[in-house]
Amino acid sequence: MIDKGTLWFVIIGLGIGSFGLRFVFTGLVGDREMPAWLLRHLRYTAVAILPALVVPQVFTPAATGGQFDPPRFAAAAVALTVGIITKNVLLAIISGAATLYGLLWLLG
Repeated sequence: MIDKGTLWFVIIGLGIGSFGLRFVFTGLVGDREMPAWLLRHLRYTAVAILPALVVPQVFTPAATGGQFDPPRFAAAAVALTVGIITKNVLLAIISGAATLYGLLWLLG
């Protein structure tokens, strides 16, 4: 178990860091025009972060103790395929979730 002092130090530190990162873009740079190269790179932030959050949960999920799980891989493949074909994020999420829960139910 983590010490309460250490926990609060980490929570406060992360809060200050998160506020600082947001303040740089909104408080300091918010009223100025950003360079084209920076705007071009910022456009890909969500595209880079979402796979970084999802991939570890597909290939080494904590729910299975880090072991590869075919239902999770199939759900990710279905969501990716539906997303590419339809260009609809909500439909991709729903189809992936339905595949995951359906396969978990079928395979026990």
